[in-house]
Amino acid sequence: MGGSGDTGDTGDTDEDGTGLPASIEAAWGVRERPGRGPRPGLSLGRIVDAAVTVAVRDGLAAVSMARVAADLGASTMSLYRYVAAKDELLDLMIDAVFATPPEDPRPGEGWRSALSRWTWEHRAVLRRHPWVLRVPVTGPPITPNQVAWLEHGLRSLRDTGLTEGEKLSVIVLLSGFVRNASAQEAAVTEAARTAAGRAGEVASYWRTLAKLVDPQRFPEVSALIASGVTDEPDDPDADFGFGLDRVLDGIDALVRARRAEREPTSGSRRV
Repeated sequence: MGGSGDTGDTGDTDEDGTGLPASIEAAWGVRERPGRGPRPGLSLGRIVDAAVTVAVRDGLAAVSMARVAADLGASTMSLYRYVAAKDELLDLMIDAVFATPPEDPRPGEGWRSALSRWTWEHRAVLRRHPWVLRVPVTGPPITPNQVAWLEHGLRSLRDTGLTEGEKLSVIVLLSGFVRNASAQEAAVTEAARTAAGRAGEVASYWRTLAKLVDPQRFPEVSALIASGVTDEPDDPDADFGFGLDRVLDGIDALVRARRAEREPTSGSRRV
């Protein structure tokens, strides 16, 4: 999660408001619409949906105010009555694809299970919309759906005994893990797609590496290749699950430490 652009004053905010761009306020329902004199048939929702469609179909680079306007059969200037800048549009696009946050922790469900679901569902969103990974993260989430995801993540940690700051750090840690793992998977997928289109066969990475590495210089890499594990097909889900479990193990150690700090020592007196 994360915003893409500057959320400062764009000139379309009022002094008594939040200081956010009008389109972001509109997403929160603070104002009915982010401009005056709207074009009949246009709405902020339609603009955002059209932009997401462009990103899904043609990639993030294809998204522009002019392209979205053309797809909607409107003038580019008419879009600026709703969205003052492309950075705002990108924030709203990301918010749109994060429209459905995970379920609240179920009765009796532990924090680890709930937080694991949160993380897997976060990854699923990025898998469906890899273009999100190309939007630079320049600040914390400020749109309603992204804040809802933050809320649900924090709820998973409600009974852990962690401080509020530690809970936030856990969510930031997991969000970064998901984004990094998803970016790697997207890059590998794109590379495989590009390679498949080339004439001739592309040698396996590990097969090629086996011909290059000197066991004296790279004994561990050589042992890895010789073990045969690199001959097995890649399983992104298994890799993601392994990494997530290790991250959750670390969080679990912190939770246990915080709970131990609250428990009375065996030699303390109870009043």
